[in-house]
Amino acid sequence: MKIKNIFVCLLGAAVAVVALSACDQTPQSAAGSYVTSLASISVPEYVSDVPGVTESMLGVGFWQHRLIDDLVRLSESQIHDLNAASFSSDPNMFQLDDFPSVMSKAEVVSLIDRVSQPASSPRVFPDGRSVEPADYAELAQAVDREALPEDVAVQWGLVVERVSMRSFPTQRRILKNIDDQDLDRFQETGAFPGQRLAILHESADGEWWFAVNYHYAAWIPKRAVAVGERDEINRWFHKQPRLTVTGAQVRTNFNPEEARTSEVVLDMGVSLPLLSAADVGHNVHGQNPYASHIVSLPVRGDSGNLEFEPTLIGRAQDVTPGKLEYHPSLVLQQAFKFLGERYGWGHDYNGRDCTGFVGEVYKSFGILMPRNSGQQGSSGFAPTKRFAPEDHAARAEALEHLNVGDLIYIPGHVMMYIGEVDGEPYVIHDVTGLSYYRSDESYYQGTLSGVSVTPLKPLQLSKEKSFIDGIYAIKTII
Repeated sequence: MKIKNIFVCLLGAAVAVVALSACDQTPQSAAGSYVTSLASISVPEYVSDVPGVTESMLGVGFWQHRLIDDLVRLSESQIHDLNAASFSSDPNMFQLDDFPSVMSKAEVVSLIDRVSQPASSPRVFPDGRSVEPADYAELAQAVDREALPEDVAVQWGLVVERVSMRSFPTQRRILKNIDDQDLDRFQETGAFPGQRLAILHESADGEWWFAVNYHYAAWIPKRAVAVGERDEINRWFHKQPRLTVTGAQVRTNFNPEEARTSEVVLDMGVSLPLLSAADVGHNVHGQNPYASHIVSLPVRGDSGNLEFEPTLIGRAQDVTPGKLEYHPSLVLQQAFKFLGERYGWGHDYNGRDCTGFVGEVYKSFGILMPRNSGQQGSSGFAPTKRFAPEDHAARAEALEHLNVGDLIYIPGHVMMYIGEVDGEPYVIHDVTGLSYYRSDESYYQGTLSGVSVTPLKPLQLSKEKSFIDGIYAIKTII
């Protein structure tokens, strides 16, 4: 019996405290003392200014256990068809397989002008100095529209590191006001290793590309891009099988021999072709690959040219071959992997904003969508309920029939529905502010600035308007 108990203990590592206690029946054993000491640990009282949220609600299991069904919502082929419909109908999505090889100057300038324009309201630099017309004129010179030929030959590249895409070819930050330091208004979005780029223009200083990825066009530093042949890039992009990053972020293995592949940050949804030891051998830059996944990672050569290096990602990392199967419990699982992450406007702060958050969650299932909340909410990329400003009854009815994973849109923001408790709908979202009326009818304003679980009904856009009054669309991705 003693041998059997030890064997059970080894198998029961996931419940180590209970198993160790059962393995040794001696009352004074070290394991028994350990259990006693755990029970005596003092845990600080959980205190929060978020209404209606208990500590248990911050665990994904709380919401998974409340699911009524967990059926697969879309098959792989149906997701392919959903994406194809989005690319064919949405002007904010770019099917790079069909992207032209040559564009007119007017077409390229039109894309540049979507982002490289002076703000319509006053802006300041982080030191408080106003952004003046002379500053915008300097930025316009950096954009160098006049250097574009009448016919622009499109170049092609792959992103090789997590990087920001910007309104102008500059790292300078501008703010809406001096108290709004977290939101850099020149920050557009993030780009991630392995994303394809159609490269359309070069900045005056030669340090930036103006480029298009699958759902955005903006300026990207050349250092983060490797330029290659279109056919080679497409073959790599469509190569199967592939490994998908399913953690919030993972890193490639440390590599002392090849710095370009060492501890590269890969965000949720990044997809890379899988290789085998039959392809690369049993020594990848000094490490045996048998306990790792081997991927083909794009890297930048000395002249900015595209190269590929076999790269290792440990099997203990949060990754999966292929894509995740799309059903509600896994949507919740993926969303809660970001819980508590700091808010990052346009993927700033090594994080993400509200649409970056939902976009990365759904990308781990292979579902692609427009970048910005307004573009998402107004698009037809999924079945959508729309509401007129005064249509309170329709909103109330819709909130009674939400599905886990539904996306709820208010001006400038998107939230994901995760379930209800005592008739109250709850959401997870990447959000900055927190406003609501207390029980004594006083108005409370706080901050969240991160991925947060909140009830929906108490939240206010302003003293006069609730979140619910602001809902203009609800999407069910099914």
